[in-house]
Amino acid sequence: MDRRRLWFRLALLAALVLLAVLLRRTLFAPAPIAVRVAAAEMGRVEETVTNSRAGTVKARRRAKLSPEIGGQVIELPRRRGERVRAGDVVLRIEDSLPRARVALAREEARAAAAQEEQACLGAERAARERDRLTALAADGIVSPDLLDGAESGALGAAAACRAAAAAAARARAATALAEAELAKYVLRAPFDGVVADVAIEEGEWTSPSPPAIPIPPVVDLIDTRSLYVSAPMDEVDSARITTGQRARVTVDSHRGTTFPATVVRVAPYVVDQLEQNRTVEIEVELDDVAFAATLLPGTSADAEVILSVREAVLRVPTGALLAGGKVLVLADGRLAERQLATGLRNWDHTEVLSGLAAGEAVVLSLDRAEVVAGARAVAADE
Repeated sequence: MDRRRLWFRLALLAALVLLAVLLRRTLFAPAPIAVRVAAAEMGRVEETVTNSRAGTVKARRRAKLSPEIGGQVIELPRRRGERVRAGDVVLRIEDSLPRARVALAREEARAAAAQEEQACLGAERAARERDRLTALAADGIVSPDLLDGAESGALGAAAACRAAAAAAARARAATALAEAELAKYVLRAPFDGVVADVAIEEGEWTSPSPPAIPIPPVVDLIDTRSLYVSAPMDEVDSARITTGQRARVTVDSHRGTTFPATVVRVAPYVVDQLEQNRTVEIEVELDDVAFAATLLPGTSADAEVILSVREAVLRVPTGALLAGGKVLVLADGRLAERQLATGLRNWDHTEVLSGLAAGEAVVLSLDRAEVVAGARAVAADE
């Protein structure tokens, strides 16, 4: 009788345990976890490297201009943001005194030219008189002394002509010098570009800018056709970057948009700055020259260099990868862990060599503790 009761109690206990298990798995089972998933798909995968620190939009041709002569500014025909052509006036200094010197030099040059003409006409007349007396002396009509005087007079007149010509040339040189001095009172654009800044106003005085002495510039001129992106790349990647490689540029002033570009220069040296990684500077030019011309030098930009490309390969979002090249796959309402063999990768996609089939759903919601292998899950609605 005691044995029957024991078996009955054991059977009852087993039934209760089974019932509890069934209730836990059905009525009291936790709701499946909603996870974001993405299907493994065929597509393009690129191997890329990006700059280790923020890059910068720069201009190959940028001139910070100051006049050679100090004085009061009387004209600023071009203002900030205006486009100029090479040779256009961007600043003019009060120039009444040098202009008067030019006028005086030109008058002196005209006077010297008139004196040259007068002296040379006299030399021609003296030469003709000498020739006439020489013919008469051959017939014995004119004495040798008179002929000798005519020879001396012709030589003296010729010398006076040459002296007058030298004086006229000197006057012309003085005029050119005065005009060159006058030209220093005008600041002209050395190339086509855009005025980035003007640091002076009409009526103010400017200081001269002698050679090799730094003076704050008054006009900042940029050639917008020469803009490029300078980006520091980690020295580890320097051996894999070469000129001609394709790249993509993102600019802080145009977030969310990438612009195709080309690597045009890789620096032949490594920059070693205190408290920073060692880097190699590369220069990247945008394909869209018209758009590049609208960028402001100094703007932050990033460059992503495309090292290699593979088309039509199986890929998954790089954000789905766990440590060791594993992913979580959602199949039959549960999460399962898969070990992948991977190939090329970038920030967006990673090539899958094995371990996954096209169409399988990999989990992207990896930032939650409950998202683990074996958990019940459903795909979240996007």
